[in-house]
Amino acid sequence: MSTTVDTSFAPVTFSEGAAKELYKLKDQQEISEDYGLRVGVEGGGCAGMNYVLGFDQKKEGDQEFFIDGIKVFMNKAHQMYLMGMMIDWQDGLNSRGFTFVNPNATSTCGCGTSFSA
Repeated sequence: MSTTVDTSFAPVTFSEGAAKELYKLKDQQEISEDYGLRVGVEGGGCAGMNYVLGFDQKKEGDQEFFIDGIKVFMNKAHQMYLMGMMIDWQDGLNSRGFTFVNPNATSTCGCGTSFSA
């Protein structure tokens, strides 16, 4: 079964703004404690892969992390694409939403949610 991992070994990090927004979303949507934030990848998008980010229940094959007090679920197979990534929150006039700073991405597209590794 999955293991809980210390935050010092978590594959991704959150900026201060992203953590604040995630706490706000969890509170506004009244997300239960059974749910965690799913961070992952899926095939598709204009560059080949899309980021997955949303609250979900734990599934078989997930590892569980606590990052800045936020329960995070990630399929172990996705770690090779996401290791070292920072999730940020932009709240500006020209852009608003989560952004992904991924050192493993060899190319990205203009949408900001699609990449290739």
